[in-house]
Amino acid sequence: MSQPGRGQREQPSLSEPVTDVTGFIPRGLRVSAALSWRFIVVIAALYAVVWLLGYLASVVVPVSIALLLSALLAPAVSRLVRIRFPRGLATAIVLVAGLAVLGGLLTFVITQFSSGLPELQQQLTTSLNQIKDWLINGPLHLRQEQIQDFINQAIGFLQNNQASITTTALTTAGTVGEILTGFVLTLFVTIFFLAGGDGIWSFLVRGVPTRVRSRVDVAGRRGFASLVSYIRATAAVAVVDAVGIGIGLWIVGVPLVIPLATLVFLGAFIPIIGALITGGVAVLIALVSKGVIGAVVVLAIVIGVMQLESHVLQPLLLGRAVRLHPLAVVLAIATGLVAAGIAGALLAVPLLAVLNAGVRSLLHEHDPDPATVDALHSKAAYPNDAPDKAEGKKSGKDKKDEDAGSGEDEK
Repeated sequence: MSQPGRGQREQPSLSEPVTDVTGFIPRGLRVSAALSWRFIVVIAALYAVVWLLGYLASVVVPVSIALLLSALLAPAVSRLVRIRFPRGLATAIVLVAGLAVLGGLLTFVITQFSSGLPELQQQLTTSLNQIKDWLINGPLHLRQEQIQDFINQAIGFLQNNQASITTTALTTAGTVGEILTGFVLTLFVTIFFLAGGDGIWSFLVRGVPTRVRSRVDVAGRRGFASLVSYIRATAAVAVVDAVGIGIGLWIVGVPLVIPLATLVFLGAFIPIIGALITGGVAVLIALVSKGVIGAVVVLAIVIGVMQLESHVLQPLLLGRAVRLHPLAVVLAIATGLVAAGIAGALLAVPLLAVLNAGVRSLLHEHDPDPATVDALHSKAAYPNDAPDKAEGKKSGKDKKDEDAGSGEDEK
């Protein structure tokens, strides 16, 4: 009788009492079961993390937005520090300048809308009269009584649902309060990130084991560099949106072109919902000022620009800036919107960019040196063994070695 070879499990005999039934289970089923319970554990851990982030959303979202703002403003702070400004003073100057620019843009938009409101009211009255005349004398041939009945029904609906409308208004007021609280927290965290971000990161890295501390430090720096690239690409997309829609509004002859384009630029930083709201405002103003045909043309322009943004600009510019495939960018935005709404859509691509840069650094980087990584430079998002370097871009030392070798060969 042959003895079982090395690595082979001895099959139990059916006549003997069975205490271990593992041998009767097919190998494929054992492997599937092992993979299944591990998969369930991983999914449960991810669910716990997502639930915890959702529970702490009032803190997590402001801190995440503050990190994005830090990626936007940190290069300017660094430039001021290089020309001998104290870091605290540089942070104050950049924050005050940023708030002044944002406040100036919003003030400009509100002022222009307020100054153009009387003309829009006159155009609205004219448009309503035209619509009323079309309903009566047009193909519908409605009677004056039917139109008045419809208006009375609308007024009655508002009166009957006054309680729910009031409740919605109170809920909206509470939401506005939460937004203001989040804004204050975001501003507070941004100040500390800009003034002492290096110290905060160094403190966090101390919790990592010493033998991998340098690798984690470099991975974090490259992740922040990918955020810098993401912010710059997002600003470029916002400029294209504003210019494209602004030119379309100017061609159609819609009033308030510049404030509407400014509003589109600001809204483009909020994925999907920002473009929807600002585009809707442009269509409504076109409806009031240019009638139904003008509104349809503006709607087509807005949809075209948004399709260009969603399917071309964001996948290409953002994908190139953060080294992500265009499909990954689109799926990240869609997944973030489904999972966490507007905040999820806003933070999905930056999170994916940080993870991509950090994981690539941890897996592929050799002999990382944190002192050589400038987290405020977009090229620092790529590890030192990136494909472009392997294709022929060599360091100065490599070139010197090659030159020396070629000189010896010539001799």
